[in-house]
Amino acid sequence: MLCEIDILSESDVAVLVSRAGRALRQVAVPEVEVGRLLTVCSELARNIARYGNHGVVTLDVRPHDGGLRAVIEANDRGPGIADIDAALRDHYSTGGTLGLGLPGVRRMMDVLRIESNPGKGTRVRVEHQVVRRKPTR
Repeated sequence: MLCEIDILSESDVAVLVSRAGRALRQVAVPEVEVGRLLTVCSELARNIARYGNHGVVTLDVRPHDGGLRAVIEANDRGPGIADIDAALRDHYSTGGTLGLGLPGVRRMMDVLRIESNPGKGTRVRVEHQVVRRKPTR
């Protein structure tokens, strides 16, 4: 596990982004992919801070098919998502936001899985294949 952060408030989002960025750079993830993964981490953590009451975001990177496979999980104990299909549509929001977060996460990642139980919380797992930098001569 590269990084695991408890999310209780918006300030924890900044801690997550900082630590995850350092960890991703230490395992030589290309900078453009670092940006993509940090955007996803930030979005999932903000959702926990806004809606989930308390949760945890984890980030891991593993060797996979000649590159790296990034896995991000966000688990919370919030009210859950009543309509997952609606939450994945652009501009759908229950919190007065632009409603682009989860749809954007889905577009940036290769795999998105959401499990939600009303009153018990939500688990979001995303995966993305990262192409390693080729060595320069």
